[in-house]
Amino acid sequence: MTYLLGIDIGTSSAKALLFDVERAEIRAVAGREYPIYRPTPDQALQKLDDWWAATVEVTRQVTAGGLGEAVASISFSGQMHGTSLFSADGRELHPAIIWADQRTGQEVTELSGLLGAEAYAAIAGTLPAAGFQAATLLWLHKHQPELLEQAAFVLPPKDAVRCRMTGEAAVDVSDAAGTGIFDVSGRDWARTIIQKAGLPERIFPAVKASTAVAGYLLRGAAEEMGLRPGIPVVAGCADQPAQAVGNGLIRPGRGSVTLGSGGQVFIPFERPLGGRVPTDARLHVFNHAVPDQYFVLGATLSAGLSLRWLRGIVGLEGDPEAYARLSAEAAAIPPGAEGLLFLPHLAGERTPHMDSLARGTFVGLSAHHTRGHLARAIMEGVAFSLRQAVEISRGLGAAADTMIAAGGGGESDIWRGIQADVYGLPLQRTLSTEQASLGAALIGGVGAGVYRSLSEACERVVRYGAITEPDAARHAFYEDVYAQYLELYPRLREDFHRLARRSL
Repeated sequence: MTYLLGIDIGTSSAKALLFDVERAEIRAVAGREYPIYRPTPDQALQKLDDWWAATVEVTRQVTAGGLGEAVASISFSGQMHGTSLFSADGRELHPAIIWADQRTGQEVTELSGLLGAEAYAAIAGTLPAAGFQAATLLWLHKHQPELLEQAAFVLPPKDAVRCRMTGEAAVDVSDAAGTGIFDVSGRDWARTIIQKAGLPERIFPAVKASTAVAGYLLRGAAEEMGLRPGIPVVAGCADQPAQAVGNGLIRPGRGSVTLGSGGQVFIPFERPLGGRVPTDARLHVFNHAVPDQYFVLGATLSAGLSLRWLRGIVGLEGDPEAYARLSAEAAAIPPGAEGLLFLPHLAGERTPHMDSLARGTFVGLSAHHTRGHLARAIMEGVAFSLRQAVEISRGLGAAADTMIAAGGGGESDIWRGIQADVYGLPLQRTLSTEQASLGAALIGGVGAGVYRSLSEACERVVRYGAITEPDAARHAFYEDVYAQYLELYPRLREDFHRLARRSL
């Protein structure tokens, strides 16, 4: 019997998944939550000790009964963008500053101005954003320079946990790309940006392929985790590409759209021969876990969050059937919600506006509109927002003829149908579960030689379910509604900013 251990260091919890290679199925899954510390409202911190304690607990749970003896590899998925600083002897110098930290607005502006927004994105594949490692390090350089002076290396969250296991400091290529200070074409740290920002080059660790063995499980860590020492620990990758591997998105042609609290469009692609990776400052272009591949990542910040907001304000907060009720009511409303449009910018917006002061709004609200109209307008507005990412991706050469539906919103028949009609693309459900942890396990299997490639791993493991095809007539109808949707943000932008500043 051969098992692969995939560990996901998420924002709210650590999760471990034990994968049975011979049966090509998940043997066990366990999760444990940990806190986010907020000393001030704009700060978001986590501690390596919390990540480690959770990792130990969930590993012991999934390997109970002696299963740990058959673990062939350990690998990771993890929350992106965060910053953990360590001394030369491996001590955490400060709690990790994670992606949700919002203290770095001024530093984001300064970084973008170093080269100009387009030139910066052409190197890093993204503009800097609050919570990204680039902006966090610049903030520390200005406000707590002694930390950078003491630091021997800086790591994203999952790499910090892996370093605790192996004693080796390194970052995989996908998480390095997510820092906002990495040259995605050169697959190395963006030294021009680092130097212009005045950051110490010595703290940036070695960059590894996601499938590379990054070290071996130390005896002390093995004893805590209930495993044998010497197990190969594979670098792993950021959560988005790990989820993509778990969904089988390892070559161009398929993409995914994930509807959780936020919404993400993920489309893999290969860069043109002999050229730099094409980029667009309105979204993220990062290195994939698949060797020599990249992915476009577009994000809307309030996808399922918008429907959750509606659930709260219409009095369904405690109803376990709330989302089923809202979906049924939305399904009874015709496309276009009878003249109602929704902009889903409840928490500002990423793609395509990159505007923290953008705000949500219903346009066209009338006395005949019901709760079902509001629910349908929200579902359509989120789909329109994500379609913008799909279209920008096409302009970069990252096209998909089928989209995999993932996340809680992908379980709603009506929301999948709306998306298929809005995008004009079929949406297919995956039969995989726990895709990020599963992707991590499969990456570990490649690194340990259990599989020859990620292609082989996914062909053996990933299975797909039903396809929701777009309806031609509804797609044609949505083309007109989408065109009107595109006009709203530019028209309302200044009003959003005035109102947002008034409320601060």
